Amino acid sequence: MKSKEALVNFIEEQIKIEKEITRSLNRALVEIGNPAVKGALKGISLDSKKHAEMYDAAIKLLTGITRALTQEHLDKQKELVKKHIRLEAELIQKISEVMPSIENEKVKLLLDAILSDEKRHHELLKKVLEILIRGETVTEEDWWSALWRDVPYHGTPGG
Repeated sequence: MKSKEALVNFIEEQIKIEKEITRSLNRALVEIGNPAVKGALKGISLDSKKHAEMYDAAIKLLTGITRALTQEHLDKQKELVKKHIRLEAELIQKISEVMPSIENEKVKLLLDAILSDEKRHHELLKKVLEILIRGETVTEEDWWSALWRDVPYHGTPGG
């Protein structure tokens, strides 16, 4: 993209498209009786909703100032992400183990789609954890440094 403004405009258009996909699929789902088709379309609808939220986050990153995390909040987020990395890994293993024994092609199609999503989630979570590890953290020491670093006598009278 040539400019930040052009990128923001592009993303805003994608949000509109994703929201329309969600609305359209949700209206159509009411009439669909086939559970495999309904499940797949509902999954796509939820993904489109997720995409709209991710696009919105991208706009906020491009147009706003991101707030630094305190060490406590950062630690909580790291633990949450680590927990979900473990959960995703367990799901991937369980689904991978059962897949060869499934004979029903429709069930296999759905589980394969789920497995693919879980693998993507797992990789995304690992990247999020990397970002958090080297992320925007503000510790108490950082606050004190910011408060006192340019003060000639560091709060003491005359030195």
